[in-house]
Amino acid sequence: QVQLVESGGGLVQAGGSLRLSCAASGTIFSINGMGWYRQAPGKQRELVAVINSGGAPNYADSVKGRFTISRDNAKNTVYLQMNSLKPEDTAVYYCYAKLRRTYYDATYDYWGQGTQVTVSS
Repeated sequence: QVQLVESGGGLVQAGGSLRLSCAASGTIFSINGMGWYRQAPGKQRELVAVINSGGAPNYADSVKGRFTISRDNAKNTVYLQMNSLKPEDTAVYYCYAKLRRTYYDATYDYWGQGTQVTVSS
C-alpha cells in the first residue's frame, strides 16, 4: 500500500505565500517523477510543477517565476513553495508520484487526496 499525504494548504491573501508538502509512504522501491497538479471548480485538472528523480523541474507557464518545486529523496517528500499568489491560483492541489513498489513491479501513478488553496483578492 502506498499513501501520499499532503499538507500546507489554506487561505491566504493575494500576494502572499504558502508551502505545500507531500510525503509518500508505504512499500516503495523507487520514485521517478513527483509533482503537483491542481483543479479549480468547473475546470480540468492541470499540471502545476513536476520534478524528476535527478531534481530537474518543469513548471506550467502560469506559475513560472512564482512557484518553486523541490524534493527530498531521502524522505520521499516533494514540496511546492508558492509565492506572489493570485486569486486564479485558487484550486485543490493534488500531489502526484510515479513510482515502483518493488523491483518486480511496473511504474504506476499515485495521487494524494488533495489540499485546498484559496487566494483572496
